[in-house]
Amino acid sequence: MAGMDGIGGVGRAGPANGPRITSRGGGFRLPAGAKESTEAAAAQAATPLGLMALQEAEDAAARDRCGAARARDMLKELSSLQAEMLRGAADPARLERLARLAEGEAPADAVLADALASIALRARIELARRSVAAR
Repeated sequence: MAGMDGIGGVGRAGPANGPRITSRGGGFRLPAGAKESTEAAAAQAATPLGLMALQEAEDAAARDRCGAARARDMLKELSSLQAEMLRGAADPARLERLARLAEGEAPADAVLADALASIALRARIELARRSVAAR
């Protein structure tokens, strides 16, 4: 069998006017001038990505700062709630603040996010206990 006869007949496959790949040097070679245009295109593509990465890192750092502050505030509110319970009464405003602090955006740092989730879970448990006890 010689090949496929059809519209173009039997012929050599490959680009008609494109660069030729030779086996000299054992690798792929770009035509002259392609390296400079490839480097220029890469630099242009990297600029927006670099700015986006920088902005994302700033956003992640801001989320981490807010998450750490929320965790500290929740721990203070839980500690105060504990002291109030030992005295015999819990401040309803404290429970409302605790409920607001338990909700919010998760930090970018996985360890901080896990710690914050654990503190928020404890706060929700205390809120649930108080709502059941109030009935």
